[in-house]
Amino acid sequence: MNSPVKNFTAEQKLLLALRLYYSAYELKIASVKKFHPELTDNEVLLKVKTIFSHARS
Repeated sequence: MNSPVKNFTAEQKLLLALRLYYSAYELKIASVKKFHPELTDNEVLLKVKTIFSHARS
């Protein structure tokens, strides 16, 4: 399979990776808010930061 990403410049690949990262971050914020409605916005952000800091690929 020939992926169009192979033809991207390094800058385009980096921008794509950043967009994916921030999309995942926003989805995780929404998920934490849904499952923990009692948390304040600051608590949600702290929880998400903790989750992402312990994430592995």
